[in-house]
Amino acid sequence: MGKYFGTDGFRGEANVVLTAEHAFRVGRFLGWYYGRNKKAQIAIGKDTRRSSYMFEYALAAGLTASGADAFLLHVTTTPSVSYVVRTEDFDCGIMISASHNPFYDNGIKIINGMGQKIEASVEEQIEKYIDGELPEIELATGENIGRTVDFTAGRNRYIGYLMSIPAHSFKNVKVGLDCSNGSASSIAKSVFDALRAKTYVIHNEPNGTNINTNCGSTHIEVLQEFIKEQQLDVGFAYDGDADRCIAVDHLGNVVDGDKIMYICGKYLKEQGKLSNNTIVTTIMSNLGLYKALDREGISYEKTAVGDKYVCENMMANGHSLGGEQSGHIIFTRHAATGDGILTSLMLMEALMEKKATLNELAKEVQIYPQLLENVRVSDKKTARENPKVQAAVAAVEKTLGEDGRILVRESGTEPVIRVMVEAASQEQCKKYVQEVVQVIREEGLIAE
Repeated sequence: MGKYFGTDGFRGEANVVLTAEHAFRVGRFLGWYYGRNKKAQIAIGKDTRRSSYMFEYALAAGLTASGADAFLLHVTTTPSVSYVVRTEDFDCGIMISASHNPFYDNGIKIINGMGQKIEASVEEQIEKYIDGELPEIELATGENIGRTVDFTAGRNRYIGYLMSIPAHSFKNVKVGLDCSNGSASSIAKSVFDALRAKTYVIHNEPNGTNINTNCGSTHIEVLQEFIKEQQLDVGFAYDGDADRCIAVDHLGNVVDGDKIMYICGKYLKEQGKLSNNTIVTTIMSNLGLYKALDREGISYEKTAVGDKYVCENMMANGHSLGGEQSGHIIFTRHAATGDGILTSLMLMEALMEKKATLNELAKEVQIYPQLLENVRVSDKKTARENPKVQAAVAAVEKTLGEDGRILVRESGTEPVIRVMVEAASQEQCKKYVQEVVQVIREEGLIAE
């Protein structure tokens, strides 16, 4: 974790934590970094936040001032930027979005030439340049000044690519889409319409301040009610930049990332397309997922929390499916990053091939009750490594055996220890979480 860049880019409240000056300097550095031996070409996409336009122009100014050409995709999704960069031979891509955060936040995500999140080493250099720790970059002059290019065509090619992936028609399937008043608003409906679904859409009228507001994947209850009211067959909710997807079955039940990975993993295995017979998860995936995968003879690997780490594992080991409980799902056969719309299409493929409802496929995974408590501490490392805390955790592990688990980890962004327990009942979860938190308290580790 750097000073400005976290696991998902440079993010914070617009013009408070992340300013137009920051964006300009990010553009200045990237234009120089990729243009040292040629004229750099860099694609920029944005979500629907009011501040996204400000950051788009600031980034474009920085890039062109350093001599790079900036190709503007306008309002689009994070995965579309990834697709365009890796298929159109751009040096890198920039997505302006704070994902599922409120509208007043924003962020800058940088995507490398392979369509993946930029290397930490480059982020470190950008941070040094922002803070004036590197020499000032010379301004381009004359014909060397860069230009901006309207590149809506790139987004349209991405839409066409999505339409080409499914092998089945979705004819007469009643599909509900919650576009979160974000990036999916300009893409998702046209894809499902082209595949002949009967598409019902909510929250696809962005106004700059309503992105993620009581809608989308972080407020799934809205889509649940919509599915039941309209008697739809299936529903999909996206987040602000559409790199994650949460599904809802025809009865209004939530199908999260763990269940999506199970359904798609089993389907891909049956199709002979699950590379290495392995799914990559994070340590936060539910125990119920692992038990279901064991039953199906599907292997799995676990990474640290963050789709960045899932992607790194997949690319390093040649795996084809991985993701997070939150709905960041990566299908490396089709994309280099999480893609919410692609995830919904792949789930639809499984439903159409098996001629089954989402409810029928999802109920094969019995999700264990889970409780997570965040404990604010004076020092994360000291609290986690405290001998009595570790002993309490070991005692819970022994008691739970194979019928549950406990996970105690440090937050990557806050002075917080996260205590998570999965067990057969919510009462057990609460009991064991409280036991460990009480030890943390008795050891004087909780911050006042």
